[in-house]
Amino acid sequence: MKIVGITGRSGCGKSTLTDLIRREGYPCVDADQISREVLQPGSPCLGQLQAVFGADILDAAGVLRRRLLADRAFATAEGTARLTAITQPEIYRRLDQAIDRAQAAGQRLFFVDGAVIIGTPFEARCDALVLVAAPYETSVQRICARDGISPAMARRRLDAQLPEKTLREVCGFVIENNGTLPEMEEQCRALLEALRKEAYGPEKT
Repeated sequence: MKIVGITGRSGCGKSTLTDLIRREGYPCVDADQISREVLQPGSPCLGQLQAVFGADILDAAGVLRRRLLADRAFATAEGTARLTAITQPEIYRRLDQAIDRAQAAGQRLFFVDGAVIIGTPFEARCDALVLVAAPYETSVQRICARDGISPAMARRRLDAQLPEKTLREVCGFVIENNGTLPEMEEQCRALLEALRKEAYGPEKT
């Protein structure tokens, strides 16, 4: 089974592409959603996080105080590394479960939507990488509309992420999300055709 990573900077429109791919019947998991799930009550990560960052990062109901955790974890590079060391294995474990289920079901293509794939251990698991790219100011507008933040905050968020140039150098496929939805749908069909040829051979497109 071919594992395809879909990545891109904030506001690029990754979710639009993954929605189109799901509509075509292909399995696609949201790694960013999984990263949120591993911080939900009942996750084995919470006890480990308490041991490192303090018991009070959970409230009386066992719900994570995300802001408090962020303040402590991101205060130092060491704290950030310890947070990653606790959460990343559980994220990958859940991704592996989804991959195993898809493989057992006979799928030949499996998509993982993740803002942070490049530069992580999961990059090596991907047989192909797809970048969704959008003009900088278009991304700023989308972030503001989606998250209700100021353009200045949106720009700071974008500027803290890997440059688009770096992502383009690594990804074998690029979806240019700078036009209409029908134009993106056309690019999605071309992407899927190319991936199907790689997965099945030219006779099964």
